[in-house]
Amino acid sequence: MKVFVTGATGWIGSAAVDELLRAGHKVVGLARSDASAASLEAKGAMVLRGDLDNLDSLRRGATEADAVVHLANKHDWANPAESDRAERAAVETLAEVLVGTDRPFMVANGMSGLVQGRSVLETDSSPAVGPDSARGGAENLALDYIGRGVRTIIIRFAPTVHGTGDWGFVNFLVNAARKQGVSGYIGDGSNAWSAVHRSDAAKLIRLGLEKAPAGSRLHAVGEEAITTRTIAEAIGHSLGIPVKSIAPEDAQSHFGFVGSFFKLSMTGSSEWTGELLAWTPAGPTLVDDITAGAYKESGQ
Repeated sequence: MKVFVTGATGWIGSAAVDELLRAGHKVVGLARSDASAASLEAKGAMVLRGDLDNLDSLRRGATEADAVVHLANKHDWANPAESDRAERAAVETLAEVLVGTDRPFMVANGMSGLVQGRSVLETDSSPAVGPDSARGGAENLALDYIGRGVRTIIIRFAPTVHGTGDWGFVNFLVNAARKQGVSGYIGDGSNAWSAVHRSDAAKLIRLGLEKAPAGSRLHAVGEEAITTRTIAEAIGHSLGIPVKSIAPEDAQSHFGFVGSFFKLSMTGSSEWTGELLAWTPAGPTLVDDITAGAYKESGQ
């Protein structure tokens, strides 16, 4: 297949591009900068210049592709409304091009806020509906296009997609620990996160494009529940600093914006996903990555 990938040089996207190329697919990656374009070309991928706000570029990429993987997101923590607006506009633009083609359209989402008090299941629908909801309601918007001849596939990622070079949530936790001189967890540290290694997430993207039926909600989860205290202890061990509890009211000042996520349980099951696609995560665990030094140089 010729696959158009947004976010092609991002943390997950760059690994997905490698996985797709290894499997013999052709890849066209959306690139905002000369550096991004050069990195894609060096891998043997084709380049389409543009970004999420350039809807003409998105239309062109989707028109010329056999499948679309939408991984890009502005992740503007200071202006989430803008991120949500851009996400909805991008998904709608891409989906409109694919109407009536039955081509695969994979759309990324997270697990935060989908359910309360338990792990998210693949059968759980997102409560985010409409342009004013989280991520602009893009998951449900994309699924609405199934009835119009689009093979929509949702892929929900664990809150940490980890590995050497990760600049996501765990990287921010490590930077906070380094700044504060202690590795913190919130309250009793019993809240938990799911995790998946970057290589396993990339493999799931490929398998989903190749095999998943329309309407599938895939969960990129290698470990269902790692307590936040366990994560903090691994960070403390890696950096050689103390580990301690942080009061919930002090979470923002200690951790920064990531504190609002670290005090939540964000877990999901991937049992159905594994059975559907014969996907068995094989990468290192999150604790193994942290203690092996994957984040030791982060922020430096």
